[in-house]
Amino acid sequence: MTRLMLILFSMISTTLMGVGMIAALTMGYDTLNPLLVAIAIGFVVSIPASWFVAKQITG
Repeated sequence: MTRLMLILFSMISTTLMGVGMIAALTMGYDTLNPLLVAIAIGFVVSIPASWFVAKQITG
């Protein structure tokens, strides 16, 4: 399951980081620090999301 989670993580993390960045830009935060925070939040949220999706696929 760990292997599947890592494969899914590569796709889910880029998607969630992109969503966070687009959301920050839409709200008018167009400087470096708010964008990095939004990207970091997307990265952190993608870890449990990848685990959950891998668990649902294997279980």
